[in-house]
Amino acid sequence: MSAHEEISGSGRDAGPAADDPRRAWAEVVATARRTTADGLVVGTSGNVSARVGDVVLVTPSGVPYDRLGPDDITGVDLAGRQVIGELTPTSELPMHLAVYRATDAAAIVHTHAVHATAVSTLVDEVPLIHYMAAALGGPVRVAPYAVYGSDELAAHVLAALDGRSGCLLRNHGTLTYGATLEQALDRTAQLEWMCRVWLAASTVPGRAPALLTPGQLDETAARLRGYGQRGE
Repeated sequence: MSAHEEISGSGRDAGPAADDPRRAWAEVVATARRTTADGLVVGTSGNVSARVGDVVLVTPSGVPYDRLGPDDITGVDLAGRQVIGELTPTSELPMHLAVYRATDAAAIVHTHAVHATAVSTLVDEVPLIHYMAAALGGPVRVAPYAVYGSDELAAHVLAALDGRSGCLLRNHGTLTYGATLEQALDRTAQLEWMCRVWLAASTVPGRAPALLTPGQLDETAARLRGYGQRGE
């Protein structure tokens, strides 16, 4: 995916296997396994979802991703009523549904990434350590803490996502969304990387990291909108 797609929020596809729930489910499972392989989650922490029409396919609660198969497909409607499968959806379903109802998200990735979670305990907004913050819409906010799976947490996340495609959850982790699962996962990885860079730079004794100004970030965002191969 090009930086142009990252900034504009548009991928090559209309969404995760736009009108094929079985194919979309395979992509959800593959993405969930990637979060484990990439060290973004441990065990069954975190969750992944994709919207197919008015149905949200979401990883089930408490099932290791390597055990999920085609017959474990789990889906709910936008009101949270289960319409596909028998496994209980993730406990973070309220947060996923709130984002789908309020944004144009087609895919969501929620993780407990180590560096991002650490940063969530230190600041209210991720310091502008790198211009790729523009790929998430600007400085990444930290949603206030609330118990997992609650409507209160969902409301905090929506506020933190205003004008953004990703946020941190205080003492909890990350949430990013995109037009595709690939885009949502890439944004999660970028966010975790930025948090890692800031933590590394901020630990140097006697030095403070140089940060970008909002104006510099805006300039970079404008340039990135024209980045990449034409006709993509």
